[in-house]
Formats: sequence, structure tokens, C-alpha cells
Amino acid sequence: MRAISIKLPDPLERKLDALAKARGQNRSEVIRDAIEALAGSPEKPSALDAIGHLVGCLDDEGPADLATNPEHMKGFGLDNAQLRLLRRRKAMK
Repeated sequence: MRAISIKLPDPLERKLDALAKARGQNRSEVIRDAIEALAGSPEKPSALDAIGHLVGCLDDEGPADLATNPEHMKGFGLDNAQLRLLRRRKAMK
């Protein structure tokens, strides 16, 4: 393994030392881990990439017009108290 030298401002060096002590590692190990975390992690996946395996998992269950019919959205985002109030108002009509 090759050795390199880097210049760090004092506050960053203190952070490095604190990290190394907290993790039970030496400075080099902390720096290598940090570089791996930055360089080795792919960009944030899209929503489709993250949950694409779930697309179509319900087969033929559920309404065919779920994405287009506003009736299916009634009450969405309301808490339980708001839903009860909405149901009471509907029952009074």
C-alpha cells in the first residue's frame, strides 16, 4: 500500500482524531473508509429503481382506475378525526 500525505486544517484534524478514537481505528483507516463511502456509493436511485420490483405485484387486485378516478382519493391524507368528520357530514346529506 502506498503512503500519501495530506494537509488538514486543525479543526478537521481534530475531527479525524475523534473519529479514529471513537471507531477504534487509526487515521489511515478512517480516511480510507471515508473515501470508500464517497467514491463507492452509487448515486441516489430513482423512486422507480428503489421500488420497481413492486410494480405489478398486486396482479388483478384493486380497482382498474385507481390512478385516474378521484373517488379513490377521498380522505387521502386525513387523520382519523378528520375522516370521522367527513363520514358524519356525508351521512347527514
